[in-house]
Amino acid sequence: MAKRHDRSSEILAPRSAVDERGDDGPEGAPSSGGSALDTLSDVLEAVRLTGALFFLTDATTPWVAAAPEAALLVPILLPGAQHVVSYHVVTRGACWCRVSDLAPVRLGAGDIVVIPHGDPYLLTSAPELRSPYSVEEALEFFRQLAAHELPAVVPEGGGGEPVTHVFCGFLGCDVRPFNPVLATLPKLLLVRCAGAGSDDALAHLVALAMAESRARRAGGDCVLLRLSELLFVEVVRRHIESLPPEGTGWLAALRDPVAGRALALLHGRPAEPWTLDSLARAAAVSRSVLAERFAHLVGEPPMRYLARWRMQRAARLLADSRQKVAAVAQRVGYESEAAFSRAFKKLVGEPPAAWRRRRAAAQPTP
Repeated sequence: MAKRHDRSSEILAPRSAVDERGDDGPEGAPSSGGSALDTLSDVLEAVRLTGALFFLTDATTPWVAAAPEAALLVPILLPGAQHVVSYHVVTRGACWCRVSDLAPVRLGAGDIVVIPHGDPYLLTSAPELRSPYSVEEALEFFRQLAAHELPAVVPEGGGGEPVTHVFCGFLGCDVRPFNPVLATLPKLLLVRCAGAGSDDALAHLVALAMAESRARRAGGDCVLLRLSELLFVEVVRRHIESLPPEGTGWLAALRDPVAGRALALLHGRPAEPWTLDSLARAAAVSRSVLAERFAHLVGEPPMRYLARWRMQRAARLLADSRQKVAAVAQRVGYESEAAFSRAFKKLVGEPPAAWRRRRAAAQPTP
């Protein structure tokens, strides 16, 4: 975020490597144990959730911090990523968050706000304040942060009371061909303070992040980036728990006994030659019940969802392994390389080999 300085103006692990065999393990073995949380882990791993930047702001009134649209931050914070998600944790005091055309939202100590879709936004000490920065000034601030030219604890504001402390985290991830987690999140995701009880995972993660930010011990940057990922995952889990019983969308479907079981089966064995009938039998429901419930919650039929998820897995394998296109096709359930290539191009817009070359060219030089 561009800063206004008065003087100068049970936790999930989303990361895993893809080896030469791919990411399914031994041939025929499911990649997950079949639970809804395993499904969430599977998606977060496949879309390459990666910590990009994490820092602490010590803000004194009045203050304004601005972030431009995420597409402009990607080449600065995580070159080669497709998208950047930002989130902020208020650990002391209060502030306001304004995302594009939404009304300002007040954040108190312990609250977490996530900006999933890359909209420009402001954090401010008062809702009426506006950003004094140009887009280029905001981007220059992030360039300095990424180059470690600014302190990890960034001073901010005009020196008045009250004081506000905010953790600022940024994560890279894929959005193409298919990221069902991001697709179902609102423009602004707010998780209110759940308290600081001894069994509160978010409180523990925030406390550890605060200690690492201020101590600056060896390996601290690595710890903070991993904490950034874990905080995001825990926030998504809290969001799932807070959804109303009548809610729809991919995350709501994880809680549903019918759609959630079907999703777990499709993610656990994506290369299996599923049909609606075989999936219904495995989920122990009728064909009509599965079709209706899945489409209502997920927003598309099971077989269409499977086709899109196979392409996301294929894109990950193409980008992260040296397997031939024919081998990738088999791993995601296609016996014919030609049929796989047609399906991939239809969804992604280019053939698998071209996708691989373009992704390789986009990666930063070591």
